[in-house]
Amino acid sequence: MVEIFINLKRFDVPISMGGICPANNPESWIKSVITDTIKYGLGALPGVSLTYLLPESLLVTARNSITDIITNLTKNLSIGSQGVFRENIVKGGNFGAFTTNLPALAARNLGCTWAIIGHSEERRDKFEFIHGYQPGQNAAINNYINEIVNKEVICALDSGINVLLCVGETAEERGDGSFDVQKRNIDRVIKSQLKTGLKNTEKYLTDRKIVIGYEPRWAIGPGKTPPDARYIGYISELIKKTVKESYLFEPAVVYGGGLKEENAGEIASIKTIDGGLVALTRFSGRIGFEVDGLKIIIEKYLKGNGSTKK
Repeated sequence: MVEIFINLKRFDVPISMGGICPANNPESWIKSVITDTIKYGLGALPGVSLTYLLPESLLVTARNSITDIITNLTKNLSIGSQGVFRENIVKGGNFGAFTTNLPALAARNLGCTWAIIGHSEERRDKFEFIHGYQPGQNAAINNYINEIVNKEVICALDSGINVLLCVGETAEERGDGSFDVQKRNIDRVIKSQLKTGLKNTEKYLTDRKIVIGYEPRWAIGPGKTPPDARYIGYISELIKKTVKESYLFEPAVVYGGGLKEENAGEIASIKTIDGGLVALTRFSGRIGFEVDGLKIIIEKYLKGNGSTKK
């Protein structure tokens, strides 16, 4: 199965307010996105799982738009949250005193069957917050963040939500020198994020999916140079091997550094990559996301891997 995720970030803020949503009514926009997704047949592509990761404000509209359409046209289409809180609602316990936070059971009740956890922006936010209080303890802070991410993973799985767990190294963590020198640093970071992030998940694997998203955090952003296929291939193989050795299953691994029209074919040709994470489809002029652009990305990806990954 090819796993395609689309992270629509803050598409609940229109351009007129400084955001990126092309419509002044973001709810009508996400409804049109779902409609166009169905029109292009992207919700029922054989061997392709398609998931929109949305801000909380757009989840109900997206869910209702999907449920209003004939089932066989949406059989491979899902929606997910852009994270969950590290604690959850519990019967007989906390009823949901989590103001400003999204507990996993609430996400599930809003229609989410997926959650993205440990995204580079989430990790950066947590790091900056903790580092402001305890500067100079970078390694210890990142280890603590891995523990928090694990709590989020467990909350999602426990609520019946599949997980896209993101891992990746910063420029500081990767270090300088040749790739062979950097490998030692990368291995340590990725293994730590995986082994801690996936703790105590074994019992959920019979009826939940865990996909790993690799984000080269040092290469994300305007003007940055993305890693080549050799680099991505090495790390995606490392991820599969590490998870299999530690948790006895081989996860699907998707490229989270930005799957787009220009790199979809090359990314798809990497044998240890099983899909990708899309953010935008247009990067020049008025940047944004359009379903016809997503269709092109998926077509190029399927052509690049020969549509052989089931």
